[in-house]
Amino acid sequence: MPPVVKTSWPPRPVIRRSSGLRTLESALYRNGLGPVAGVDEVGRGACAGPLVVAACVLGPNRMDSLASLDDSKKLGERERERLFPLIRRYALAYHVVFIPSDEVDRLGVHVANIEGMRRAVAGLSLRPGYVLSDGFRVPGLAVPSLPVIGGDAAAACIAAASVLAKVSRDRLMVEMEQHHPGYGFAEHKGYSTPAHSAALTELGPCVEHRYSYVNVRRAAETVDVRRAAEMTDVRRDMAPMRHAETAYAKMVDRAPAQREGQHTR
Repeated sequence: MPPVVKTSWPPRPVIRRSSGLRTLESALYRNGLGPVAGVDEVGRGACAGPLVVAACVLGPNRMDSLASLDDSKKLGERERERLFPLIRRYALAYHVVFIPSDEVDRLGVHVANIEGMRRAVAGLSLRPGYVLSDGFRVPGLAVPSLPVIGGDAAAACIAAASVLAKVSRDRLMVEMEQHHPGYGFAEHKGYSTPAHSAALTELGPCVEHRYSYVNVRRAAETVDVRRAAEMTDVRRDMAPMRHAETAYAKMVDRAPAQREGQHTR
């Protein structure tokens, strides 16, 4: 009798492409565990703007139009913008969730990330048979799931979700620049670049910043101290003026009485 070979399921992720889809995703479909949903987030490391999470279900068949799918961070902006409408056209289902900065502050970025992944999967119009998440285990899902380290380079559905989340967030940050000018959101998308840090120091945080992040909190404290000092200087400069205004008012009040006394004489 041949020895029993122990196998584990689901299979270990293999970062090898197979006809435009990755090996792991194809294996899940072949074993009847589809549809397979991928879920990924963008904006975790930004100190301003929302955390954006997307879930996406791609079919098991080869799609030449999406052959260039990869981790959104490895794709240029032009390629992401080209893929964005194609993913929405050919995906069996997708859903994008925006978690605003104040909710990220309230929950903490990791809890907000996991909650966003749950919402994104729950919002799919097609119930998945299996969920692949990028890097983080997502407890509380109604279907089996597997965290995949570097998943946006190992599963087409995660890569598609990554592009959906990235393009959606970038477009929102460009629009946000119109409402909060001076920070450069259209350029750095809310990440802590030197230009963003300089703007934070000069302007202080706006409502779109995450005050739970230490650099934002320090910038707020610095600006508050500077503004308090500036207000003190303004008050000090205005003090002689206020004395002059008081003396002038008293002089004006005395003037009618003096003219009245001169007239009676």
